[in-house]
Amino acid sequence: MQRLTSRITRAAKASSSLKTTFLNKAPSSSSSWLPKRGFSAFSLKQHGQNPQKEAIPGDFLRWGSIGFCRTSRFATGFTPLKPKPLDSIMDLDRAKNRSPEDLASIWDDYHLGRGHIGLTMKAKLYHLLEQRGSDCRYFVIPLWRGSGYTTMFAQVQLPHMLFTGLEDYKARGTQASPYFTTTFYTEFAESKDLVLIHGDIVFTSKLSDEEAKWLLETTQSFYLNDARYKLVECFNRQPRDFEFKDVLRALDMPIL
Repeated sequence: MQRLTSRITRAAKASSSLKTTFLNKAPSSSSSWLPKRGFSAFSLKQHGQNPQKEAIPGDFLRWGSIGFCRTSRFATGFTPLKPKPLDSIMDLDRAKNRSPEDLASIWDDYHLGRGHIGLTMKAKLYHLLEQRGSDCRYFVIPLWRGSGYTTMFAQVQLPHMLFTGLEDYKARGTQASPYFTTTFYTEFAESKDLVLIHGDIVFTSKLSDEEAKWLLETTQSFYLNDARYKLVECFNRQPRDFEFKDVLRALDMPIL
């Protein structure tokens, strides 16, 4: 109860900032932020792809036969995500007078609500993420649930990240729809050393807010931490040597 009261008080204090800084109300659905077409799927006719050929082998603990990882078409051939420009959400002139801390707090409060995630990061880390994401676009992250885990398949192609379930990708190939999408806004990277991150949960039945936030932060950690990034490099460049249990160990998860 105390935590809830604190949260409500914090939101109330930020209400005036939200009214003066943001032009629009927080999105009530994914369609109000990103076009539904942006989450769509992928055109098989255009690229002549067979979903079965794109499927990852069932035994994903052994990656010996997935040399296609570096050229996977998981998010190739679909209409690029077209989020609203930041100036349609936020009054950039007013935001310029805010401190990075204040702006980050307002951004967080703006995203309160089911299915929307708001985070921020330092510009230097974003540039490192951008560099490493261009070299190694794909990775797999175990999402712990109860007594086991669900494996998520991630594509890093900044300013976007896409996540879908590995099982869905195995079954549908290039037709697999993202569960969760993110967009990085760099308008304040130089002036405030701040990058704003918006996350949209496409299927709220597949991911909770907490799971989506953990998934995004954990994926970033594998790209930004030198030791963990070696696993990302191995997955993309030497898939025959990749061991999924090494990811589990890095996250202190039991090997089932």
